[in-house]
Amino acid sequence: MSVTVYEIITSQIIAQLEKGVAPWRQPWIGGLPKNLVSRKGYRGINLFLLSMSECEYFVTRKQAEELGGTIRCKGLPVVFWKMLERENQKSGETEAIPFMRYYKVYPVNGVEGLELPSTGGENNSPIERAEAIIRKMPNRPTINYGGNRACFIPSRDEVRVPALHSFPECAEFYQTTFHELAHSTGHVSRLNREGITKNWKFGSDEYSNEELLAEMTASFLSGVAGIEQKIITSSAAYLQGWLKKMKANNSGVASLDSVN
Repeated sequence: MSVTVYEIITSQIIAQLEKGVAPWRQPWIGGLPKNLVSRKGYRGINLFLLSMSECEYFVTRKQAEELGGTIRCKGLPVVFWKMLERENQKSGETEAIPFMRYYKVYPVNGVEGLELPSTGGENNSPIERAEAIIRKMPNRPTINYGGNRACFIPSRDEVRVPALHSFPECAEFYQTTFHELAHSTGHVSRLNREGITKNWKFGSDEYSNEELLAEMTASFLSGVAGIEQKIITSSAAYLQGWLKKMKANNSGVASLDSVN
């Protein structure tokens, strides 16, 4: 994989962290970023990179020209990666080789001559969509509501979340539930992720990586449900910790893109 791609994407994240903003926690006010022509949503690290423009729809340069638009803004990088299969010349076995590149897309509100599509919207509410996400989770763990602590207990394969009335806002209840359900995906019966299966020490790299994964997943799912989030601008120590990691390792974005 090209180190240049890692450096470009990581620099985008560092810029946001230096502003005191966690790019994985966004309000998604207009909906999750998607391509104007295909209407397909962007995934993985691309969601966070494109959310910085505060626009829902994007086009490539070719798409903008074909639609008669004139680009009046800077492009944003979008990562594309996949696994290529090739035959090992020595063993004769097929092996998977990672391939990664990037290209630029442009927010529709920065392309003259293009109009944002009308928002038909879904009839069901964000709460109904959030409930559907929880209900339809495959191989879902047991969820118990109540108490004063939100957590996932691997030994019991159980998620615990305080009751809805315990939260100042409904959105925080669902974001917390999504966060704990994200942790549950690491259970041995699911992805068997070391961040859950091993008892990592609080503050360790492994522990913080697992927390980031859960935080990002909660952000994704909140966006899908249409639940507005508050951008995190506090917790300076939390942000500085990630800023330090990103500056020390340009390929740190690889772990973020793994959610694609």
